[in-house]
Amino acid sequence: MIVPTKKLFAHAYGKYALGAYNINNSEQIMGLFRGCIDSKAPFIIQISKGARGYTDKRMLEAMIRAAADIFPDAVFAVHLDHGDEQTCYECIESGFYSSVMIDASHDPFEENVAATKRVVTAAHAKGISVEAELGMLGGVEEDIAVDEKNANLTDPEEAKDFVAQSGCDSLACAIGTSHGAYKFAGGQGIHFDRVKAIQDLLPGVPLVMHGSSSVPQEEVERINAAGGTLKGAKGVDANQYLPAAKLGVCKVNIDTDGRLVWTRVHREFFKEKTAEFDLRPPGKIFMAEYAKFIASRNVLLGSAGQLDDVREFVKAT
Repeated sequence: MIVPTKKLFAHAYGKYALGAYNINNSEQIMGLFRGCIDSKAPFIIQISKGARGYTDKRMLEAMIRAAADIFPDAVFAVHLDHGDEQTCYECIESGFYSSVMIDASHDPFEENVAATKRVVTAAHAKGISVEAELGMLGGVEEDIAVDEKNANLTDPEEAKDFVAQSGCDSLACAIGTSHGAYKFAGGQGIHFDRVKAIQDLLPGVPLVMHGSSSVPQEEVERINAAGGTLKGAKGVDANQYLPAAKLGVCKVNIDTDGRLVWTRVHREFFKEKTAEFDLRPPGKIFMAEYAKFIASRNVLLGSAGQLDDVREFVKAT
């Protein structure tokens, strides 16, 4: 069942983090739901602006509704990832989303506050929560590209002022992670001292960690062995998810890892079966492999095994 993101955060805060997984097609959706049911984990399904335009937003929404019927025990929220202001309004009006993210982090502080505040006003009128971003992550995600030299960590004092002025419900912080498969080229890493400083000034406010794919080296090696040319790809240490959750990080965004699993499965399949042209056999392999990956990440996030408890919590609140 689709539930408010705010309720999932209330259950998770300080104990575990929810995996927020980006989807683009039916195979990802099926693998995601299977993996979360197998690991008994609540989750957040994320739709980016790019995903909404890849096929059609109505197609994605219909597939998610169908998955909710196929997997009636699933408990999840639907979230707009990295939306601009207009896309946020469209999602708010659709009545389908549990929460939206307004990403005005590239704008000056005052403009970021103003845009976020406008989205908050529209969203709260519909009972929808809002994620905003302060600070700039390096790396590339869809149409977002920030050079490492221009990335900057979120200032705790600014974060406190930003939440107070904008009224956002959760805050995506720049704490040393970056988007895409080529992370930490300059020796970056999660700054736990910065996370703690932000939590101290914003106690109880759910924090969000973007750019959190782990970029498993086995996946990279297998992709390259099957003809890929990924060089220097490196990600977040997945063992750091739970320590971050203990400091108020309630949502961990994972997108690149799913793309790597897809790439590995299809490269290996068609390298071995050069005469094959049917898309369904590798699709079946991907769904099974992605489900296994999702379940493994939910264990590291601490969300595995929380499904029954969170369902009762949602019903009671």
